[in-house]
Amino acid sequence: MPCYSRLVQCKDKVVIVTGASEGIGLACARALLERGAQVAGIARNEANLGRTAGLFSIPGDLTEPGFAARAVEQTFARFGRVDILINNAGVGLYAPSWQASMDDTRRLWELNLMAPLALIQAVVPSMRAQGEGYIVNVGSIAGKMTLPWLTLYSASKYALGSLTDGLRIELAGTGIRTMTVCPGYVRTDFQRHVLGGQPPAHIFRARGMAITPEQCAAAILQGIERNQRTVMTPRLGWAVIAAARLFPRLVDWQLRRINESHSV
Repeated sequence: MPCYSRLVQCKDKVVIVTGASEGIGLACARALLERGAQVAGIARNEANLGRTAGLFSIPGDLTEPGFAARAVEQTFARFGRVDILINNAGVGLYAPSWQASMDDTRRLWELNLMAPLALIQAVVPSMRAQGEGYIVNVGSIAGKMTLPWLTLYSASKYALGSLTDGLRIELAGTGIRTMTVCPGYVRTDFQRHVLGGQPPAHIFRARGMAITPEQCAAAILQGIERNQRTVMTPRLGWAVIAAARLFPRLVDWQLRRINESHSV
């Protein structure tokens, strides 16, 4: 059962959201603003950031050395503190791990793991000083079970989840909480922004069952407010994870069928 003993209110909190120009990040930023939070949005698309009224826009590339620290400094200069960090920005790669470009692989890991870590290292000292804070890392259901058409992406999301769990223990007693978010299929432009390749046709057909970015954002904010350790959205994802753990050979067989149809 989730622990609701220390509920968190988003109103008046200062929140950094990465990937805030579209998709889940944009939906989170807007939902937070509606709740009365002060939001700093980070993304490369400056024009899209500027379309959200009330958002403090910080355009730039999180994989650029030093940018994460500068973005946090700008947030402090504007608001004086950071209460919540939502590491949402990420990228995919549809390529077999044994064939993937090393340049693409490094880019994926830089954005999916190293950028969140850089932001975490930039905000934790002040959160420790103020005695509270919340770090939210948006992973994926692919961080709970490996999808063979997204092996390297899955690996990066497993790593992000492990980082979140380790931080929870490292920071115990400081007032800083952590949460992993594991979305399933969300209707975003994720596939258009991948570093390379195409998903299996089966995945395209599943779009009708996908949730909206707004539904995902609502689940994330509810998770923050209820102090949850993990948010799976939609919750049906837990059943998929349970099946993978209880019947690994059967699930592997099904994933293999999907992946082989994609490879033909």
